[in-house]
Amino acid sequence: MNRSSAGISGKSTRSDNGYNQPNDHAASSRCGRYGHATVKQWDDPPRIAQWCSEFFAALSSQYLLRRSVNPAQHFNALIQPEIMDDLVSQSGRFGHRYDGRNHSQYASSIKKYTSTAKRPLNRAEQSQLMHLLQNFTVTRSWNWRSLTTTFHSLTSAGVFTPHKPVDQRVKLTQAALLSTLFEAITFKCNKKPQVEDIDARGIVNLLWAMAKLVDNGQNQTPELQQAVAALLPHVNAKKADFAPQEIANLMSAMAKLVDNGQEQTPGS
Repeated sequence: MNRSSAGISGKSTRSDNGYNQPNDHAASSRCGRYGHATVKQWDDPPRIAQWCSEFFAALSSQYLLRRSVNPAQHFNALIQPEIMDDLVSQSGRFGHRYDGRNHSQYASSIKKYTSTAKRPLNRAEQSQLMHLLQNFTVTRSWNWRSLTTTFHSLTSAGVFTPHKPVDQRVKLTQAALLSTLFEAITFKCNKKPQVEDIDARGIVNLLWAMAKLVDNGQNQTPELQQAVAALLPHVNAKKADFAPQEIANLMSAMAKLVDNGQEQTPGS
């Protein structure tokens, strides 16, 4: 599967939002103005022009994300093309240095919307959102927190819940996004030396989300089973760190996975 920064579909929908100046002079001109007064211009080194471009892009990104997490905002605020354009831009700009934090913030905003609405996404909302998520790219460079937050938030919000009648476009996007999430999680869990930021809370959240997936009707694909198997050694390694409620959630999640065909358990 092509996991380029262009997105799941392999095609970038990024539009020109004015973040990138056509040349260094334009960037210098923008950074050198204050109100109606114009200061003396100079030839910015390329790295200064690049910093200006990335700085304004980051400000725009944070504005869009803050706007999307406001509980008072309507669902339409979550499906503005500019949000996904910026996420694609962030991933492409920083490449393997991008840790997925902006993607995870966006996933959290979807969960906050459904929490405020006190219900998961309905079929129509899920379909509209999936149009954007075709370009929601998960990569191996994401850190543990971004992976766990994204997967847990999207699952909690009902992004992966099968609705009937089945929309094949939605089904394909769900499968592609889940595949990239499972692959990144498995890679992170199997990485040697072990990733230091893997924590007990993240492990529980992942297993809970995986159990919710199958409980809601998603098939236990080989990718899901591999991700569960990769998590199991970390369950044992972090067993002293689990809080009582996390232990209860962990046992409940594993019971659901076993009931739905997952052959392995933490003790196997």
